[in-house]
Order: sequence, then C-alpha cells, then structure tokens
Amino acid sequence: MEDKIVVRGRTSVNGTLPVHGAKNSVLKLMAATLLAEGRSTITNVPEIQDVSIMAELLRRLGCQVDYDRAGHTVAIDVPEALHHQADYDLVRAMRASISVLGPLTVRSGAAEVAVPGGDAIGTRGLDMHRAGLEAMGAHLRTEGGYLKTSVDGRLHGAHYRLPYPSVGATENLMTAATLADGVTVLDNVAREPEIVDICRMLVDMGAQIEGIGTGTLTITGVERLQPVIHRTVPDRIVAGTWAFAAAITGGEVVVQGAEAEHMEVVLDKLRDAGCEIEVLDDGFRVRGPQRPSPVNFSTFPYPGFPTDLQPFAVALNAVADGPGMITENVFEARWGFTAELERLGAIVRLDGHHAWLNGVDELSGAPVEAMDIRAGAALVIAGMRADGETIVGGVEHIDRGYEHFVENLTAAGAAVDRRLQGGF
Repeated sequence: MEDKIVVRGRTSVNGTLPVHGAKNSVLKLMAATLLAEGRSTITNVPEIQDVSIMAELLRRLGCQVDYDRAGHTVAIDVPEALHHQADYDLVRAMRASISVLGPLTVRSGAAEVAVPGGDAIGTRGLDMHRAGLEAMGAHLRTEGGYLKTSVDGRLHGAHYRLPYPSVGATENLMTAATLADGVTVLDNVAREPEIVDICRMLVDMGAQIEGIGTGTLTITGVERLQPVIHRTVPDRIVAGTWAFAAAITGGEVVVQGAEAEHMEVVLDKLRDAGCEIEVLDDGFRVRGPQRPSPVNFSTFPYPGFPTDLQPFAVALNAVADGPGMITENVFEARWGFTAELERLGAIVRLDGHHAWLNGVDELSGAPVEAMDIRAGAALVIAGMRADGETIVGGVEHIDRGYEHFVENLTAAGAAVDRRLQGGF
C-alpha cells in the first residue's frame, strides 16, 4: 500500500491558488546561512519535504534548526565551528544539498559532500563546481563517494568563466567568494530570480556583490558576515503550474503571490495557447481556452522558458488543437514521463532533444507513475482533462516541491483525492 493521487477527469480549476516561497531558493538560502555565525531567520518558507531534509542536513553540520511549518519560517543557529560532512543518506535524496559545498569550504577550510542524487531527469555534473573552487585555491578530490575539499589558509579571489550558466555552480562559487581574500569575478553565471534572491540575502549579511541579475558577478571578499532575517522570493514554478492547470483544463484562476515579471516568457507562451492573462498587484489571472492552441516550446536558462515547466508544456500540447514541438535544451533525460502521458492517450514522438505531439480531442484516465516533482504534478493536471479516473503513483516526488498540492487543487474545484492504494 502506498499513497496515490486519484483524479476524476473532466474537471477544471477555478478560483484562487496561492504561491509559496520558492523551493529552488529557500534550500540554497538555508545553506548560505552557514556563512555567518549566529541566528538567521528565513520567512515565506514552503511546507515541503525538501525543507525538512535540508534542515536535518544543517543539524548534522552542527546547527540548531527550528522549522515552523505553520508559520512558514526556518530559524537556523549557526555555531562558530561547523562539522563538514554532508552525509550520503540526505544528499542522495535531494541534489540541492550540494549547495553546502561552497559555504563549508570557505568557513571551515574543508568539506566532504556526498556526490548527490535527486530527480532522474539527466546528467548534472560537478565539473564547474570543482574548477571554480580550484581557481580560488581549494584542493578537491573524490573519495569513497564523497567530493572532498581542503584549503591551505583561505580561499582567494579568482576570475572564472562558467562554460554553462549552471545554477548550482553559480551558487557554490558566489557563496565561497563572499569570504575569500580579494576580488572574484564570475562570468556567464545563472541569472534566475532565485540567484538574485540569494545575492540579496548575502548583501544584507554584509557581502559585497556587484552585477546582481546580470551574467557577471564581481564579489569582493569580506572578513565576516552577519546573520539576517530574509523573505524568500515567490516560487515561479508553482505559479507556472497553476497557470498551466487553467490553460490545460479550460479553467480560470488567480495565481496569488506570484511575481509576473519573473514569468514573462511563460505568460507569453500561454497567450499564444489562447489564454487570457491579466497582471494583478499580487499575482496574475489566467483564463484558459476551451481547448488550447498548440505552441512550440524550447527550454533555456533564465530568462528563457524554464525546464521545470517543460512537463506542463508537454501536457498542454497533448490536448491542443493540432501539432506542436517541444525542445529540451537543459536536461536530456526529462522525456521519461512522456511514456506515462502516452498511457493517458497522448500521441508523442521523441527525437533526441525534441518531442513532437499531435494533440488529441480527449485523454483517457489510467494508472500512471510520477518520476520526478514536476512530471508528477503535470500528470495530475493531465488527468483532470482526461475522461474517467487517473491514479497517480510516486506522489512522494510531488511532496518535495508543492505545499498542500491536493488541498489547493480541491479548493479550486478539482476532483482530486489522496488515498492509500495497492500496487498497480
């Protein structure tokens, strides 16, 4: 027996759907608190499984962590001396654990972080993390499944250009640079709103960072940073999930708490699909068409269309009025869930980085399995458009990225229920 999400089809979402703090920011904000001794508090924290995992990881590093789920806050007391090993049992469950590598290396002069696992969506190597830290004077080696760093004295400033604007590498290198000797220049960095969020917290802690929001960060190292109170940026992927839910099911939702300026490409694509979009003071409204028009999507680093919303783009084109193509330029193995979507009746043809879909009039409910966070949510929404009942397994993935996912959809009129079920 395991938890499943049971979806009764031919329903739509209508009403207000809330957006919590960004998963892809808060986990890295928690890691960044390691840079400053004392008590830091992060607010607008989502009630999701990944926050609990990161909290346990920080406890094992010597911190006291109070996670107030109801109050959506995490308070972290960072000691003067940190432990420096991030254990495999936690890192394998959540790849964001790698974000402690930079803070531990610069604060403790050493780190041992298990080579991470996470979602099965493609290769995400650590070469850029290694090369950047080595340019700053760290020694790195892999031993016993751990990436180990050591420093003779202190890290020093360096000029490093990332071959690709990796979010994880940008985070580790910029956090390490805040306490390094001298000036570090990082070129071709990631520019996601979550990166900007972390930079703003670091500046409030006393870091000297120029170029925030651009492709080049110039960081002048300081002797110490101070603890801080910081509010997490809204989760644009959750906001996109609710927007696509309206587009796919023909509903109308107010996505409350979202930052529309973080989602310009996404909202433009939804307009192309036939949605009516209205930007509000605290979010935006999406009115979906009776049946969406097909749209060609290509994923790119920010400000391009986000890879985390690619499964929803696939689900939209699966029911669109005509053929559409989706190109995945970030994670090469993200197509695995299309086989589950085909169980619902979608017509998909894969060709390398491309997926061709010929939209069908109607999907048909079936048992399916979530393979990662976003694919799981997309299958639930596709099931809402299908005829009959869809049973989604692997819902523990959805728990990692969405707060009260079933409850929020139910409040907006979806016929979605979570229950214990036997195997398929």
